[in-house]
Amino acid sequence: MLGVTRDGDVITIEMRREERRNALNEELVGQLRAAMLDAVDQGARVVVLTGRGPIFSAGADLSGVYSESFLDGLLDMLHTIESLPVPVISAINGGALGAGVQLALASDLRVLEADAFIAVPAAKLGISVDRWTVSRLVSLIGGGPARTILLAADQVSASDAYTFGFANKIGTLADAQDWAKAIAALAPLSLRAMKLMLNDDGTRDPASAQQRAALEAAWASDDAKEGRQARQEKRPAKFQGR
Repeated sequence: MLGVTRDGDVITIEMRREERRNALNEELVGQLRAAMLDAVDQGARVVVLTGRGPIFSAGADLSGVYSESFLDGLLDMLHTIESLPVPVISAINGGALGAGVQLALASDLRVLEADAFIAVPAAKLGISVDRWTVSRLVSLIGGGPARTILLAADQVSASDAYTFGFANKIGTLADAQDWAKAIAALAPLSLRAMKLMLNDDGTRDPASAQQRAALEAAWASDDAKEGRQARQEKRPAKFQGR
């Protein structure tokens, strides 16, 4: 499910689950976490994350997304990426949906191809993202654009993502890898210190009891079941608010 290549001090990790549009399941989540840690052990100074095929990641694989073990593993993997002592660049081809956007948020820098897009369709599925995701998105692009992505479930083009500040550059995987090589030549202890301070943005603060209850209610709701069934049947969902 993963391909790992090295070019000097840059290691590229490529999701290779094209048959499922690089959707994340428990196995791929575990492999990503292990590959990130291994890249650091191998002495990488910058890690590039990308997806093979026409799309970076279609998000979480809905066949397993409703399990507690998947959600716990996903959050652990995301926190592992943001905690790595080296910069991580997401090179987004085609698009990033849901958990694909979360991967990009956990990364330090993002390069989007010109025709790429991002979207978080949680409200179309009757579920919700967690506090870390909401807080990191707001920290990165501001409350207004974050509300457009989360509350309106709008799809955002690469150019708008760049304007919002989500994308650091518009370019290809090769552009991201060239940028990674330039960053890898910088002082690693400086990068580590600044990454720690940049990520000290309050996003890891615990959710309130009310926030936790609302998140759990969404995931356990009839609407969540309806959203999943509607997606499988390729029809509009009919949400009832329960």
